[in-house]
Amino acid sequence: MPHYVTHLECALCFERYDASLAHGLCVKCQRPLWVRYDLDAIRNALTKSDLAGRENTMWRYLELLPVRDRAKIVSLAETVTPLISAPRLAAAFGMRELFVKDESRLPTGSFKARGMAMAITKLNELDIRRVAVPTAGNAGGAMAAYAARAGMEAYVFMPQDTPAINAKECWLAGARTFRVNGLINDCGRIVGKGKTTMGWFDLSTLKEPYRIEGKKTMGLELAEQFDWELPDVILYPTGGGTGLIGMWKAFAELRELGWLRSSRMPRMISCQSDGCAPIAAAFSKGERFAVKFDNAATIASGVRVPVAVGDFMILDAVRASGGTAVAVPEAVIAPWMKRAISMEGLSLCPETAVCLGALEMLRSNGDVRADERIVVFNTGAAQKYPEAVREQIPLLDCHQPIPWDRI
Repeated sequence: MPHYVTHLECALCFERYDASLAHGLCVKCQRPLWVRYDLDAIRNALTKSDLAGRENTMWRYLELLPVRDRAKIVSLAETVTPLISAPRLAAAFGMRELFVKDESRLPTGSFKARGMAMAITKLNELDIRRVAVPTAGNAGGAMAAYAARAGMEAYVFMPQDTPAINAKECWLAGARTFRVNGLINDCGRIVGKGKTTMGWFDLSTLKEPYRIEGKKTMGLELAEQFDWELPDVILYPTGGGTGLIGMWKAFAELRELGWLRSSRMPRMISCQSDGCAPIAAAFSKGERFAVKFDNAATIASGVRVPVAVGDFMILDAVRASGGTAVAVPEAVIAPWMKRAISMEGLSLCPETAVCLGALEMLRSNGDVRADERIVVFNTGAAQKYPEAVREQIPLLDCHQPIPWDRI
């Protein structure tokens, strides 16, 4: 099949790498690599109208993805996720248009399926058979599932208080699964130390170049769903930041291809809890690199990432877009999760509740206007977070008269 990748490029020092070989971080500066494409050749080979008859999955954008061999694609049918209007939520914020891009519809119930489908596909092409990942939850389950699909041996390391469902799904998919008495960066250190001894490929966030390319498809889909007119504001829960970085890369590539109807780009809002807010802290101080966040703790496990190797990539994208990075009070997450689900019926995760808390702050200080088109990303299904919910459900005795006055 035609292949349009030209090379890999360090995001910090711009060192070039051969895209036909397996790479982790840049060997010179230990920072992430971009996948670069011949966009002029893609422009000549593909038009927007060519997409019309293609499968309704993330693989519809194949020319803009790093796949060399279609037969090596590892897929669980990664559907194009719905963009859902949320009028009651919009009204609660005093807004005209609010949409939820619902990533919970993907295999394994979260947006992590995109990145892992792409990363495992590329490793499958490169004949790598053993993989390992540190995870705060959903990435481990996605990696385990796609590794199983590819017939690879998988190892997953997670903080000991990771939601139980995430541990179960890794174990069920056949991954060697371990709880660690630390945070995700401690798990990452174990994965890094084990590379020589165990011979696995490290699939940590941004420590290889292809999870970004999978997450990039969120931006490609969003542009197509809005008929190539991007929204005004995108709120995205930020842990390792691959999704935010990937979308910004998608928008830049689409603009260079000439596919966007306007040169206006969305303001990217990085959303974190004040229980773990290294990106928000760095943004507020005008720094390009974040400092490790001590004593990180939040019920939104996906954003509990105290240090991100792609911190500067997140902050560069946010600033280039004219956006901001926000830390919301931990105390608002659970109430927003309950309030939003009860208003719209959508299965919204606590990380999405972080975004809603951020939107509340941005509306109150005037940084987001009532007439703007807003997109909030729901990165996972609510039912994957039982520990985040403290429900109060009374018991009825069916053998006694029903107390209708209390129903």
